[in-house]
Amino acid sequence: MTRDKILIIEDDPTMQRVLKDNFEFSGCEVRVASDGAAGTQAVFDFKPDLILLDIMLPRVNGFDVCRRIRKEGFTTPVIMLTAKSQESDVVLGLNLGADDYVPKPFSVDVLLARANACLRRHRAPPAETFAFGDCQLDVRSHRLLRGGKPVELTPKEYGLLDHFVRHPGRAFTRDQILDAVWGGDLIVTDRSVDRCINTLRNKIEPHPERPRFIQTIRDVGYRFEMGG
Repeated sequence: MTRDKILIIEDDPTMQRVLKDNFEFSGCEVRVASDGAAGTQAVFDFKPDLILLDIMLPRVNGFDVCRRIRKEGFTTPVIMLTAKSQESDVVLGLNLGADDYVPKPFSVDVLLARANACLRRHRAPPAETFAFGDCQLDVRSHRLLRGGKPVELTPKEYGLLDHFVRHPGRAFTRDQILDAVWGGDLIVTDRSVDRCINTLRNKIEPHPERPRFIQTIRDVGYRFEMGG
């Protein structure tokens, strides 16, 4: 059985060792890099299945590492590790192509769970039907059922839900959602996303005022949780 290959780009020796030991204990093949330049080269050489990427790195910072590997066509999932509390850093990382972020200090168990979720999403075959709560979305027929009854969706509501169910657990900024669902439409704004989120919540959430599936990430965007 092939082991998952994890690349850890982190300059703190203690954190580096803790992460390496835990991922190796879970059965992964692990490589580490202590600065952004070495980490970028390791992506090309090691071809990891998942990258854990610190933002504050010597030589080349984590933002530039992420920008470079996405520009080179690598779709490897990236989880950014950041000690910074500014939401703008999270937004920037996600917009550059990171799949998720974990703020320091963090629970190693939580990080392992998020890493496993990223790996599952990346290697899962395309699904045709997605079930969450009492809802079922059939992407072949563009049909949503709730409790066995059809629910009418606008084209944008369907596009938003389709995007979410294909990327469960992944954080998205409003700009990313605009690009994925609205495309090149120049007349839409962040408010268009929020309005569509609200109308979609009213159609799929048991209690729209307490969302179970579409979770708001304050000052960042949204995350869809299939399990609720």
